[in-house]
Order: sequence, then structure tokens, then C-alpha cells
Amino acid sequence: MPSSIRRLQIAFCILAMVFLIGPTLAIIPISFSSANFLSYPLPGFSLQWYYKILQPQPWMSALMNSLLIGAGATVVASALGTIAALGLSRGYLPARSTILAVVISPMIVPVVISGVGMYFFFAKLGLVASFLGLVLAHAVLAVPFVVITVTATLKNFDTNLVRAAASLGATPFHAFRTVTLPLIAPGVISGALFAFVFSFDEVVVALFISGPGQRTLPRQMFDGLRDNIDPSILAMSTLLVIVSAALMGFGAFVQHRAAANKSPVD
Repeated sequence: MPSSIRRLQIAFCILAMVFLIGPTLAIIPISFSSANFLSYPLPGFSLQWYYKILQPQPWMSALMNSLLIGAGATVVASALGTIAALGLSRGYLPARSTILAVVISPMIVPVVISGVGMYFFFAKLGLVASFLGLVLAHAVLAVPFVVITVTATLKNFDTNLVRAAASLGATPFHAFRTVTLPLIAPGVISGALFAFVFSFDEVVVALFISGPGQRTLPRQMFDGLRDNIDPSILAMSTLLVIVSAALMGFGAFVQHRAAANKSPVD
């Protein structure tokens, strides 16, 4: 009986994975189609769409914009999210639950509402249609990912180590740089990866904040789907799937290494 239940659980997990991942993997074969439109079965095999996305305009320009904006948003979100997680980890912090709810609210509020609010707020600051505005907008939306991962890491953090460093004459910043940060680095790296992937894939806020000079890769794909669908969009989508899987795999590897190298506490 237990073995049959185990088989049912495995079968259910496999079906769930196929249901969730199958539509994403279905785009990969079409990206190698020789046809000028989306069709199954494939009339032939061709790499023409991969050659097309390697041209400077529009795909490579949009890719560079996404990389620059994603890197900037990741740095800002990682710094702010780590600081927020450190503050929220203090047991004596007043109204901790309320503050945490406010910090992670960008993850709960629909992105369209956030985009409209950011548009009107940034318009008054002159940040609409600017790289800085888009970086800040993506950073705000990515902060919750960093806060959650770093907070989870801090649950197993021994604060006595910081007290020991302070008793030896270390300043708070020096203790953070030499004691706290190395120990919570796996959580910070994982949060940074989530923040980068979110910024790299985000399109709704980009439609509100970005201008012609800040056209990101998701926005370019959205415009292509709206105007003229061709398999070059699927070729770029395939590359994005590979990059996202590699980043998530790297994050899992970092977490696994951290857990393996962590010595047991008696």
C-alpha cells in the first residue's frame, strides 16, 4: 500500500511538471522552423530566426537595455532588501508585522496598479522615459524577493557571533562586512538572482515607465506579438528560458553548497 501511494505521488508530480513546464518547452521546436509563421508540424529546420535575433536592431539593443536595467535594479534591490531583512530580524522591532507587510506589498499588489502609481509619481520627478526611473521601478518590485530570502537565511544566524566581534572592538559596519555578510551571502545571492530574473522578465511597468530609448527585451517581445508574430520571438524566448534555468540552477547550487558547508551546531 505505501509503495502504491508513493507511485501515485510521483505520477502526480510528473503530471504537474508537464502541465506547468510543457507550454514553455513547446516553443523551442518552433523556434527552429523554416517557415515565416508559427505552425506545427515544422515544414523544415532552420537557424534563420536565431541569426535574426543576433542583429543589432531591435533584439540586441533591447537585450542590452534589459541587462543594464536588470543589473542596476538588482544592486539597488539587494542593498535595500538586505538592510530591510536585517532590521526586520530584530526581535524587538516595533510593529514588525506591519512593516513586513508594507515591504512585501509590491509582491501582492497587481503589477498594473503599481505601474500606474509609479507612472504618475515618477512623472512629477521627471523620471518617466529614463533608465534611472525604470531601474528604481524594478528595484521597488524586486525588493520583496530579497527580503524573503535573506530573512529566511537570518533565521539560522547566530547573533552571538556579532556580539563577539563587537566585544573584540569591531565597529557595526566591520562586523557586518566580516561576520554577518559572509554567513548570509547564500540568501543575498539567491535574492539577487530572483531580483535580476524578475527585472529581466518584467513588461507591465516597462510599458508605463520606459520610453523609446529604454525599450527592454520583454517590451520588444510584447510589441512583436501585438504587431507581427514571427518565430524570431520564439527564438529569443528559448534563449530566455535557458538563461532563467541556468540562473535558478546556480541559485540552487549556492544554497546546496551553503547547506553542505554549514557545520552542525551542538
